Amino acid sequence: MKEARAQANASSVIHNKGLHPRNLHNSGYDFPSLIRSSADLKKFVGLNAHGSLSINFADPRAVKALNCALLKLHYDIKYWDIPEGFLCPPIPGRVDYIHHIADLLSQHNKDRKGSRVKVLDVGTGANVIYPILGIKAYGWQFAASDIDLLSINNAKEIINKNLALKGNLTLRLQNEPKHIFQGIIQPEDRFNLTMCNPPFHASLAEATAGSERKVKNLANNRRKNKTFDKHKESQVDGAVLNFGGQKAELWCEGGERQFMQKMIKESKIFSQQCQWFTSLISKKDNLVFCQQALKLVKAQQIKVIEMKQGNKQTRILCWSFFNQKQEALWLDFYS
Repeated sequence: MKEARAQANASSVIHNKGLHPRNLHNSGYDFPSLIRSSADLKKFVGLNAHGSLSINFADPRAVKALNCALLKLHYDIKYWDIPEGFLCPPIPGRVDYIHHIADLLSQHNKDRKGSRVKVLDVGTGANVIYPILGIKAYGWQFAASDIDLLSINNAKEIINKNLALKGNLTLRLQNEPKHIFQGIIQPEDRFNLTMCNPPFHASLAEATAGSERKVKNLANNRRKNKTFDKHKESQVDGAVLNFGGQKAELWCEGGERQFMQKMIKESKIFSQQCQWFTSLISKKDNLVFCQQALKLVKAQQIKVIEMKQGNKQTRILCWSFFNQKQEALWLDFYS
């Protein structure tokens, strides 16, 4: 009974409504300012059904142009690009993850900013978006891993063309796809945080079906709201590309559940080298599975941060192998 109570106390759920209070994008997109920052965006902007400026979010060119403008205006990133067919991440939702795990650090870290905070981004992708946002928002130092050489090479180009990223971000190629932390975390490494947006589909067919559902929903919304049609010829194909992504970005054998099971098992191996492990969990059913797996590996602290971005709900699963007292001692030693 005592052990059951201890395990129950180890888990907590933090509910959030809307974007994080520190998120720069809480008030939506300032398109006039974005266009002044990045003129390429202008040709994709028009009036929506409500008479407000917007873009066609089914067009991958428009979404990429919006991302470039957001990164340039708000984060001083002069160059950002991704190869065709790779995921184009929504900036407001991605930086929300950063803000929430910054709050997680505040439990013992009085100052959550600065280069003393070391973060590992697992599966950084060609867009390397989490390190960019973490460096620019908080001054953290990042190591970023991926199993895809094309993604690593594209990330290198982004770093080389942005002075603010040089010296704050190192890239690590995972040569063994069966592993997540093994081969990436080195004996001398100490990380305050790890983060990950895992592939959530179990197969290509499942990922394709998911993309098609999103395309259909976008088309239905356009018809319902009579949204402007600035680049009509690219809407359907564009939506497929925009929600496409490469294999490593969208799906893996066993899907999100098997990926997370592997991550949790490997996190135990590196339990003394990381203050907090974190990952997005897209499917609520998988959250219960992961919490049970964490108890089996004897995680001392388990937290769930629920996030809502528009109609989309997701959650960050956070775990540590240190209790609060041990965590404070760990920080004293490595800070």
